[in-house]
Amino acid sequence: METFKFSKKESRLYMSFMYVTFVSLLVGGLMGLLQTLVRSGKYKLPFNIDYYTILTTHGVILGLVLTTFFIVGFQFSLMGKTVGISDKQILWGWISFWVMLVGTVLAAWMILTGEASVLYTFYTPLRAHPIFYIGLALVIVGSWIAAIVNFRQLYVWKKAHKGEKSPLLAFMVVINMIMWVVASLGVAYSVVVLILPWSLGYVATVNVLLTRTLFWYFGHPLVYFWLLPAYMAWYAIIPKIIGGKLFSDSLARLSFILLLMFSIPVGFHHQLTEPGIDPTWKFIQVVLTFMVVVPTLMTAFSLFATFEITGRNKGHKTLFGWFKHLPWKDVRFLAPFIGMVAFIPGGAGGIINASHQVNSLVHNTIWVTGHFHLTIATTVILTYFGIAYWLIPHLTGRRLTPKLNKLGIIQTIVWTVGMAIMSTSMHIQGLLGGPRRSSFSEYAGGDQVSTWISYQVSQAVGGTILFIGIVLMVYIFIQLAFFAPRGYEDYPIAEEDLDLDTEKTPKILENWYLWIGVTIALILFAYTIPMIDIIKHSPPGSIPFDWPIGRS
Repeated sequence: METFKFSKKESRLYMSFMYVTFVSLLVGGLMGLLQTLVRSGKYKLPFNIDYYTILTTHGVILGLVLTTFFIVGFQFSLMGKTVGISDKQILWGWISFWVMLVGTVLAAWMILTGEASVLYTFYTPLRAHPIFYIGLALVIVGSWIAAIVNFRQLYVWKKAHKGEKSPLLAFMVVINMIMWVVASLGVAYSVVVLILPWSLGYVATVNVLLTRTLFWYFGHPLVYFWLLPAYMAWYAIIPKIIGGKLFSDSLARLSFILLLMFSIPVGFHHQLTEPGIDPTWKFIQVVLTFMVVVPTLMTAFSLFATFEITGRNKGHKTLFGWFKHLPWKDVRFLAPFIGMVAFIPGGAGGIINASHQVNSLVHNTIWVTGHFHLTIATTVILTYFGIAYWLIPHLTGRRLTPKLNKLGIIQTIVWTVGMAIMSTSMHIQGLLGGPRRSSFSEYAGGDQVSTWISYQVSQAVGGTILFIGIVLMVYIFIQLAFFAPRGYEDYPIAEEDLDLDTEKTPKILENWYLWIGVTIALILFAYTIPMIDIIKHSPPGSIPFDWPIGRS
């Protein structure tokens, strides 16, 4: 059997992103543990560490740094595998890495020194040190460089393969990076043009509603920027791991196009309680939000069709025999599968969050935090772990040994149990009115507050179990990167099932001008008029507030 290996130049580039990813996991995870302990009311932070410092560190390091570095590194490897990468493109890949890393260090420095306790949403009028915003801008610029490299890779391949459809995974990577670039333009403008001059003192006030709107123009597609690499693995890698084939190339491409179109013009559903935005436009964006359900259901159908067809092709003819014989003892499958299952209640919670009436019940409660941890910290992160179990040893020339595979299964179960306890208790406490973004408080002993205590303790228990899972995962990463036996680990990409997918993939699915044009048209439709209203009729701008309030 022919084996594929990356060059040492490529492997070093891709692994550099992975090193930052798993350092971020350990640091951010520790901050998350401390949060849950503080919120239980049973623990106080030592050395006068501020709760909002660790809350900001947790959100920025895990929500922005870990995800972005993993996605860029993983997608570079996908592009290198499917369309190739030149020495010049590798050089620009390194430039992307170092720009992102410098930005990360600057932002982390400001957070850890207490100069940027503004949470990962960095909502104005809370003000951080200017270096924090410069760091964030550099992370975005570095990711844009990576996106341009990815676009160039596919362009060069298409030029050399005229008339051929692009490899599915390369197509998916380009879709994700188009979405990222278009969405991050909003937050880049907000940071560089509005917030940074205000933070530096060059302007006295900032338009709070405008900056928040630009953040959520970026903030919701950010969720899909995290999710689409998981979809890539589900569609095109998991079938290979279970011994099957890709269910439908056309369906996979169409689902990614729909996600591109409907993931950006929906940011108002995060601002349903925000004054100053016309309710009509909130309603329109809620409707557009529900359109994302369509490609999600397409993905679920494709995945379970793949599972059943693969099982039946292996001779498991009973109603659920195919399910019973899935490779449950292979962590490369188990971790992503649990992520898929978690997306069912996670997606249902997302529908609740985006519903105009029900959102008012849960919006500022810890229910939202529970939803976030169920979707991103379970669905996405467990899939990333499943990818890491084969990607890291492939890049380092080592093997996922039976012992490490077994330890990975233990890690997956530990993570799942910890997250189930923590997320469930967050959801319940949220329904009882427990707030998010807040440290422990007895609220002067109110009766309602007494109902939260047991759930806050449960969150600390779940957070502790989760941190054990983090330590296990970091240990496995170190083993796969440096100490596991030398050998070869396959880079699994599924082939098309030509017996099922007999129709050729329509060329219109690769009409980039059409789909990017439709996406831009939807964005202009959803945002032009409300943005004009926000700029023209917004309240007076706000002076900055530093945390703790009153600090000069």
